[in-house]
Amino acid sequence: MLTLDEAFAALAADIEPVILLGNGFSQAWNPVIFDYASLLEVANFEDRENQIRELFKRLNTWDFEAVMRALLAAQTVAEVHAVEQPIIDNIKRDQEILKQALLTAISDNHPRLPSDLATAQYQSVRAFLRRFSQIFTVNYDLLMYWARNQNLEPVWRTDDGFRAQRRWEGYGTEQMVHFLHGGLHLYEGSSGALKHAYTGEVGGGIVDQVRANLDMTPPRFPLFVAEPTHQQKKQRISRSPYLTFCLRKLETNTASVFILGHSMDENDAHIFEAIRKSDTRQIFVSVFGDENSDENRRLKANALAFLGAAGKHVDFFDASTTSIWG
Repeated sequence: MLTLDEAFAALAADIEPVILLGNGFSQAWNPVIFDYASLLEVANFEDRENQIRELFKRLNTWDFEAVMRALLAAQTVAEVHAVEQPIIDNIKRDQEILKQALLTAISDNHPRLPSDLATAQYQSVRAFLRRFSQIFTVNYDLLMYWARNQNLEPVWRTDDGFRAQRRWEGYGTEQMVHFLHGGLHLYEGSSGALKHAYTGEVGGGIVDQVRANLDMTPPRFPLFVAEPTHQQKKQRISRSPYLTFCLRKLETNTASVFILGHSMDENDAHIFEAIRKSDTRQIFVSVFGDENSDENRRLKANALAFLGAAGKHVDFFDASTTSIWG
């Protein structure tokens, strides 16, 4: 595999590349907090606790999306076989409880304030991200958002497309930060997409504001794509002008693309489709650990299958050479 510096040296043109961040970016900071197993441990499934946890157990998974797919399949089978409506209603309700439990678990499991990260970590990750002209991420957490907003030298300014009243405008801006699946700090109001920002007051942290929104009646959820399949994710994205804009920016990108910390699973095929449609010609995909492990062999095969078309060249680089968090 290439090192990160070797990948940069192989760039075909003198144009700053873009980066797509997967969950490995956040897990590199803390492999426990952003792991599905820890989210499941703290999840609250309300009065359906026993039933939903039994689904995780029988499916032998920590993956909320895998359980959601099972529930959707169960609903289809139940409807075709004319199962009693109360049972179908329970299956539908379990889908909503599962989605809400994931939101709450991430909020409760997330570091509360930017000061929970060390200055040296921010300096390291900012030095890494500064090498890219556009940042795309499928992560919901605030680590990258906090990192780019730190008042540290050297100065690094990035436009997220939000303006007065923390309202998203996007069009006509020089937006370079794109949350493809939403984020904890984003939510939708009657006037469009809005964002939370740290106020400096007690309870003014973004995570505190998210929790307060979830406690509202009715609760106000973050802008969050939690659907299990790429088709459903794409449908959810199409209902949000903000998410649609971000995905379109990836589709119209012309620079080389680095993909860091992504499993390259099919449930994000809509993102790979956008990259495939773009005019980018070089794609560099990170591999963590033994490149010949079963997991990484599958990752590399998927990357080549999803992206190695239409004249695009796919290379792989060693994730350990990035030193993202120092």
